[in-house]
Amino acid sequence: MTSTQQNSRVPTFSMIARALAHRNYRLFFFGQGVSLVGTWMQQTALSWLAFTLTHSAFLLGAIAFSGQISAFVASPLAGVLADRWNRHRTVMVTQSLSMIHAVLTTVLVVTGVITVWQIIALSIVIGLINALDMPMRQALVIDMIEDRADLGNAIALNSLIFHGARLVGPALAGILIMALGEWPCFLINAISYLAVLVALVAMRMAPRTQDIAPSRLLHGLGEGLAYAFRSTPIRTILALIGMVGLVARRLAS
Repeated sequence: MTSTQQNSRVPTFSMIARALAHRNYRLFFFGQGVSLVGTWMQQTALSWLAFTLTHSAFLLGAIAFSGQISAFVASPLAGVLADRWNRHRTVMVTQSLSMIHAVLTTVLVVTGVITVWQIIALSIVIGLINALDMPMRQALVIDMIEDRADLGNAIALNSLIFHGARLVGPALAGILIMALGEWPCFLINAISYLAVLVALVAMRMAPRTQDIAPSRLLHGLGEGLAYAFRSTPIRTILALIGMVGLVARRLAS
């Protein structure tokens, strides 16, 4: 085998990151990468702050549960809305609300008036915001990629920035908490939302045609649940994700 043939088998950056050739997705990728690091920093700092205030494992779990249960309840409805609402505008709204949430949290922490019940309330609110934001963001990726052949690559890059931020964010948060306390993590998270908001404003999105017939919200939700239950691949993937998430959280605890 010649060196030319060997080099042709080695993935190049352009092959790995084909989706970055699309301007809208490139803006989203880098803006979202910055914002996700800030999000994981806040999440780490919030857990540390909650334990510092309460020294209670039960209340720490209650805070985590309050954010997860609100997202769990609202996410199916948000998935239906992702097919009906303007995804670009909706993500701008949810990201703006998340930034306001981070600013409010920063103010409460810096002034020293934050309590565990406020943390629980803030967790419920951000859970509801994320429940709408996540399906909208994931569906928005489809609108950013003009060439459907690059869609799989875009989804893989989304996973890369999510898990990369999940590694970097908590590490940076630990350093800042040790040096300055929890408040810088909340402030950095608030500022980081500017990156994704600037990216969203800079995008040039083509008008999206409505590809589904309008129907009632609950009817659409029922159709989605029925389809997921009938589809063996989707049902298997959902069961696998649920089991992995449950076991991973159990082992981590």
